[in-house]
Amino acid sequence: MGQLIGEATGFVSVPVHTPIAGKVAAVGRFPHPLGGEQEAIVIEGDGTDDWHESVVARENVDSLTPSEIKDIVRGAGIVGLGGAAFPTHVKLSPPESKPINTAILNGCECEPWLTADHRLMVEKPDEILKGFLLIVKGLGCERGIVGVEANKPDAVEAMRAAVSAGSGLKVVALQVKYPQGAEKQLISATLGRQVPSGGLPMDVGVVVQNVGTALAVYEACHLGRPLTRRVVTLTGNPLARPANFMARVGTLVSSLVDQAGGLEGDVAKVVSGGPMMGVTQFTLDVPVIKGMSGILFLGPSEIDVKSPDPCIRCGHCVHSCPMKLLPTTIEKFVMAEQIGKAVDIGLNDCIECGSCAYVCPSRRRLVHQFKYGKYIAWERKKAAQEKSEKEKKT
Repeated sequence: MGQLIGEATGFVSVPVHTPIAGKVAAVGRFPHPLGGEQEAIVIEGDGTDDWHESVVARENVDSLTPSEIKDIVRGAGIVGLGGAAFPTHVKLSPPESKPINTAILNGCECEPWLTADHRLMVEKPDEILKGFLLIVKGLGCERGIVGVEANKPDAVEAMRAAVSAGSGLKVVALQVKYPQGAEKQLISATLGRQVPSGGLPMDVGVVVQNVGTALAVYEACHLGRPLTRRVVTLTGNPLARPANFMARVGTLVSSLVDQAGGLEGDVAKVVSGGPMMGVTQFTLDVPVIKGMSGILFLGPSEIDVKSPDPCIRCGHCVHSCPMKLLPTTIEKFVMAEQIGKAVDIGLNDCIECGSCAYVCPSRRRLVHQFKYGKYIAWERKKAAQEKSEKEKKT
């Protein structure tokens, strides 16, 4: 376990390590939870669970320099475990022009139904905070704040009890509302800072990391273990025994369903992630990936299969948007292929939280349109850059 089997080829990339001991049985294209097929390595386990010789516990962790912490995090293949799976070492390496004074640890569950982060904070608060202190040190921060929603009092208590005197860490109980776990909303709730349009948290001196990511940093720096497992919530009414699993990356979802007692009711939809931002699955034979926070099973009565009606301009989507955008106007521009105008009024600021579509009485597929618009905008930008580079060469 833990042997390097896939090297990173760029800065915004991470290596891959085997989660079990065994041998390579196949290399090919297999179903992926984000859709379609992707290249993957199939490992046939030998049942020993022996760690690779490269996995060695580290002494004198307190003496690690910020640069060494970043190198360890990169080598361990750690990414954001809140769902985005953005390489952690990149977030720990902001440009010198954007100094970071505050690190925020995100303990707000990203979506309804999911409880992976909640259980992690209750069961492993010491390890999480030790990992967070390494993140703070890696960033050279002045302070660290842990944000947890107030409907998780046991997690708040556990995290506060684990904060050591003089650590400079503070645990804050936050209002319960969706999407409190989104980076920009969390920064606003804890610090009162507003990330500018088109900007990143580093633009206001902040870096946000997930509690699962902090645990992975602890295991990498203290135990020498790469990221090969994560907590995954399996939930939904059709499931026999909803539960959280510490699952190895690469485990088939179908195997986790068996561990949860199987399915007892009719299933109309299976979603990777939560009900608001998740991705519908076409098979259970997809692997757990580093960014998979949960699998949700929905029954026939829990999904809306009706076709959308015309927009009635009620303004519910505008009122509900946490980014203060005009969803109905952006949708019209995208549908008219006026992508430039959609970008001008905030298309790229959309965090795809799904709040607008959830409250829409006409069942408009707003998020679908926004994703399509972003893709077209990216394609056009890429084509323009390639044309410009070609012209420079000629």
